[in-house]
Amino acid sequence: MVRFECDYSEGALPQILDLMVKTNMEQTPGYGEDVFCEKARELIRRECQAPDADVYFVVGGTQANKVVIQSYLKSYQGVLSAVSGHINVHETGTIEAGGHKVLPLPSTDGKITPRQVKKAVEDHGGDHHCVQPAMVYISNPTEFGTMYTKSELEELRKVCDQLGMPLFLDGARMGYGLASPGNDLTLADYARLCDVFYIGATKAGALFGEAIVICNESMKKDFKYNIKQNGALLAKGRLLGLQFLGLFGNDKPFYSACQNAVDLAIRLKDAMSDLGIKFMYDSPTNQQFPIMPNNVLRQLEDKYSWNVQEKIDRDNTCVRFCTSWATREEDVNNLIADLKKIYNS
Repeated sequence: MVRFECDYSEGALPQILDLMVKTNMEQTPGYGEDVFCEKARELIRRECQAPDADVYFVVGGTQANKVVIQSYLKSYQGVLSAVSGHINVHETGTIEAGGHKVLPLPSTDGKITPRQVKKAVEDHGGDHHCVQPAMVYISNPTEFGTMYTKSELEELRKVCDQLGMPLFLDGARMGYGLASPGNDLTLADYARLCDVFYIGATKAGALFGEAIVICNESMKKDFKYNIKQNGALLAKGRLLGLQFLGLFGNDKPFYSACQNAVDLAIRLKDAMSDLGIKFMYDSPTNQQFPIMPNNVLRQLEDKYSWNVQEKIDRDNTCVRFCTSWATREEDVNNLIADLKKIYNS
């Protein structure tokens, strides 16, 4: 079975495993206060061109989202998000369980606009009977593989400044966005335009790990207390540092590994398009959402796996094919060949 359900099915890049073996018997302090984490922080600051940024490591994206949002919202405040945002649909009510409401905004492509943010605040109108919008959360790439451009992010930054709201960017798949042919952003742009964001490693070739980068000086104080209180402070924190040392060290495989996934996803997308397959979203990243006849999917299901996105009608389904840093070219070529046999028979 060749799996296209997600981008974290495999273990980790050899560079990371080699580092873990090489340093296995070295003694270090715990809780991220070790030389590996500090070196990794410096690499990330350098890559972001943000020498004064605070960098913290947690294991996963849900942890990162929870800790960040809980750190900056008061009990009566909520976070604006696209209705499809990960915090709204795929985190089992984590944000609400922490005492904060997700305030979803309608979206057909996973993105939200400055006008929507401004309207949400205006509609609230200072009504103390309702949850107060106080933070903007976006994902880039979005949950649909679509992407914000630099100009769109700059416009969001402007409206957040006007409203006095922090802009928080979920970068769980940031590496795949940076590798996309549709991208015009850099890590330095993220650091310049976001108050806080995180760089996802779990989906980009690490065993686990997300690096939270805090750029807004006023948001740095006491952040580490919330990490601990939320159970997100790993005792063997060195392991998180090693993930990012491997990704941003020699040759920076963070970029090349994600590039592999995007290149193969675009090849698959082009081949499907040539066969007349339509897509629910126009994604230039490693996630593709073709709408396919159920009888075609049945002919593929013994060899390949994918995620069901949405039932279109009785005969057709939108599915997600997701490539990863470890996806093999031969597996994508075989899938394309099998699709051609089915569609041309």
